Amino acid sequence: MTLAFFSYFDGEVETEMAHWKELLPIDRYSVATGGLLHEYDRKIITLLYQPLIGPLSMSLYMTLWAQVEENRLWSQTNSHHSLMSFMDLSLNAIYEARLKLEGIGLLKTFVQSSEGEREFVYELQPPLSPERFFLDGMLNIYLYQKVGKNRYSALKQFFSDKEIAVHAGFEEVTRAFQDVYDSAVPTTFENAPDENFTDQALMGRISPKGIQIDATANFDFDLLYAGLSESLVPKKAITQKVREAISNLSFLYGIDPIHMKNLLITAMDDVANKINIEELRKSARDWYQLEHQERLPELVDKVHPVIKQTIVSEPKSKEEKLIHYLETTSPRQLLIDIAGGTLPSKADLKIIEDVMFKQKLLPGVVNVLIEYVLLKSDMKLTKAYVDKIASHWARKQISTVKEAMDLAIKEHRQYMEWADNKKTTKSGGKKQPIRTELLPDWFNEEDDKNLAQPSDDQLIDKKRALEERLKKYKK
Repeated sequence: MTLAFFSYFDGEVETEMAHWKELLPIDRYSVATGGLLHEYDRKIITLLYQPLIGPLSMSLYMTLWAQVEENRLWSQTNSHHSLMSFMDLSLNAIYEARLKLEGIGLLKTFVQSSEGEREFVYELQPPLSPERFFLDGMLNIYLYQKVGKNRYSALKQFFSDKEIAVHAGFEEVTRAFQDVYDSAVPTTFENAPDENFTDQALMGRISPKGIQIDATANFDFDLLYAGLSESLVPKKAITQKVREAISNLSFLYGIDPIHMKNLLITAMDDVANKINIEELRKSARDWYQLEHQERLPELVDKVHPVIKQTIVSEPKSKEEKLIHYLETTSPRQLLIDIAGGTLPSKADLKIIEDVMFKQKLLPGVVNVLIEYVLLKSDMKLTKAYVDKIASHWARKQISTVKEAMDLAIKEHRQYMEWADNKKTTKSGGKKQPIRTELLPDWFNEEDDKNLAQPSDDQLIDKKRALEERLKKYKK
């Protein structure tokens, strides 16, 4: 049974929500803080994080923070329904905002189920300090691409100040602890302080961690090691910190092990016999800008959002496996897989980028569009044809892979006419020969009840016409 929720926000209708599998309005939650949050954190989140996570995610963070009383670490429990009413947002919007906070490291979520009821704990994490943010190597790059050079420089200036140069010409006369204080035997007997607390924790502040991509899941280190020469880059030079930097840079810039090998060679400090991580970052950035006309990567959803995925358990049937693949694969990777490992052209990536950002289609829906158009158009992505179908899907508010597949099947005849009209226009009105079209594996016209099935006489006529055409070609 398909559940549909309808809610209005900014004039958009949200349908076919899947968040009910993860979250319900009656679910209770409480807010905890990973140590004390400071007023200065508000400026950091507003000016540095908001351009990356958007205003809704920032608003959710601030709302949860406000529910924790001053100088406290925990809030009272509330229902998600009350949070929806307070923020005037749908549960789907709150869930997606929550995922963005989790992904960027500002929130940890814990859940406990008991007798059919769920209770969540949202633990707010402090943001990185401005110094760590601008030296992060990932977040600062995404921020630069998002706000532009001038605004980025202004933000960096806002969080900077003139360095205090007190060393030149000055002699330090600061006294050490033991020079000022001494430890003596007290005149009165006192019990030692109680170091144990029952269900209590002293207030402090945890040290926030930067973004770290899973090294084992994101990068093939075995292939990298196989291509490295021990004389150029000793294996011992690839320390844990270097591995973490490699993993982050490969995610950030899409660098494969072959290109990463060359970057490691350039970043190798032969004198110190170690890899200079800052030089590695600079080389990776220069390589990316050389490949992409001085541009820097943008922070986007890598795959179809979890909230819109329909296959949440282990896929079993062939169709479920395909849907799961399309939901968990980025459009760029899909093009690479279709091409047998060859990187897609810049023109094809530009077409896909325009569809995602102008037509606002989700990655999984774009994957269905790519597969359909490539097989329909002799493995070519034609911008006009892609844009026309994408525009239709955007008006129909297609948001899941299954919806895209069903609509492609239903409107196949219409899309064929669009393609034929395009060919007729290009050929100056001369109709192109009819040919058999390839279709995706998931496409099965026999399942489409809206398409009329040809009769036996029609099949015989088509067969005869085809035989006549074959005779002409042979002559």
